[in-house]
Amino acid sequence: MVEDETSITEPLAEALDREGFATRVAGTVADAISAADDEMPDLVLLDVMLPDGSGYDVARSLRERSNVPIIMLTARGEETDRIVGLELGADDYIVKPFSAREVAARIRAVLRRAGDGPAATAPAQAKQGLLEVGPVRVDPNRRAASVGGNELDLTRKEFELLQLLISEAGAVISRERLIDEVWDVNWFGSTKTLDVHVSSLRRKLGDDSANPRFIHTVRGVGFRFASAEEL
Repeated sequence: MVEDETSITEPLAEALDREGFATRVAGTVADAISAADDEMPDLVLLDVMLPDGSGYDVARSLRERSNVPIIMLTARGEETDRIVGLELGADDYIVKPFSAREVAARIRAVLRRAGDGPAATAPAQAKQGLLEVGPVRVDPNRRAASVGGNELDLTRKEFELLQLLISEAGAVISRERLIDEVWDVNWFGSTKTLDVHVSSLRRKLGDDSANPRFIHTVRGVGFRFASAEEL
């Protein structure tokens, strides 16, 4: 938990301990990065406003070396703040005030979606070969994607979205199914999360949202990846 307010950290840490989580608290950006260097946690609760910088700096540092799940925990509820956190690779966003029970429930949901690490998803990945439509190529085993041979720097959710869309290229996939399969059937957050991730994925693919080549919006339904014939 990266949070500098003891009025939050002490009761929340105690509540999470009772829920079965071993909680370590860091009060600054420097302490958080040092703690992650000592031992990468299973999940990070991350405040934005910290004494020596921004929680976004911690998120960037963590994403450079790990896919550890991140839940932003902050009083800043503006949409732009949520979008910045999600685009940096955060998995969920909780706005203060909140209850310890809500935090614990979201932690469990995020950990379920993360599949408890790479080993949990390896068997499913091994069954699926390379996915290639036009210049876009997805390798589920390596969790790698490229366009025209150029490797893409995708977050975990962006990769999973692309993998699902390209696996059914040409077909429309509903918003509900995308959220259920890429996030969780018990997703607590806003469905705008999907739009934010699609927008970021389009940008990384070099797509134009006004005249998309790869990911097309089907209004009121969902999204579809262009078929091989279209490309």
